[in-house]
Amino acid sequence: MSSTPVIGRIPVRDVRPAVDAGRRPAKAVVGESFEVTATVFREGHDAVAANVVLTDPEGRHGPWTPMRELSPGSDRWGAEVTPDVEGRWTYRVEAWSDPVATWRHIARIKVPAGLDTGLILEEGADLHTRAAAGVPEGPQHEVLLAAAKTLADDSLPVATRLAGALTPDVDAVLARHPLRELITASESLPLLVERERALFGSWYEFFPRSEGTPEQPHG
Repeated sequence: MSSTPVIGRIPVRDVRPAVDAGRRPAKAVVGESFEVTATVFREGHDAVAANVVLTDPEGRHGPWTPMRELSPGSDRWGAEVTPDVEGRWTYRVEAWSDPVATWRHIARIKVPAGLDTGLILEEGADLHTRAAAGVPEGPQHEVLLAAAKTLADDSLPVATRLAGALTPDVDAVLARHPLRELITASESLPLLVERERALFGSWYEFFPRSEGTPEQPHG
């Protein structure tokens, strides 16, 4: 299991689906997608992000799946994941601070206004160099290094330096290899993946249970 701390700077709460608070496994079907959701609290004004990690019956962690905020300002995030073999899996949600997204937000405001441009562009070069260190050698690695070099080149106009870090190519690499800080993981929850959909009587365990008491019919 991961040694990533369960309690951290960016709390992860109310991960679903969960059956009996995770004491029994949720159920899924091989090759069918289902949605994992969680509440991820923001801290201050820094950008946050989250992802789902599936762990297969052999203990292998799959590629993590990026989550999206389900509605702006809700702090509720979700993503669809798809288990591909039968057996007993686990899943967890990881939340993290996204320093590059935070930097981009600030840079887009301050650089055109001429505020702290040298400091901001230098910080951007450092962030893109750090992000490149987490990318395997190859074209994607070079894309981030080129962005860092452009940001650091004070012989260029500031607008050109900033634009070098805001290209679609840079966006694509960061989407696959984000620079993640303050990673916080939820507890791992059990998931039973079956070959085909069970009968309805046992399948209810997949769905979140209602918290309330059913309304009684009027006499």
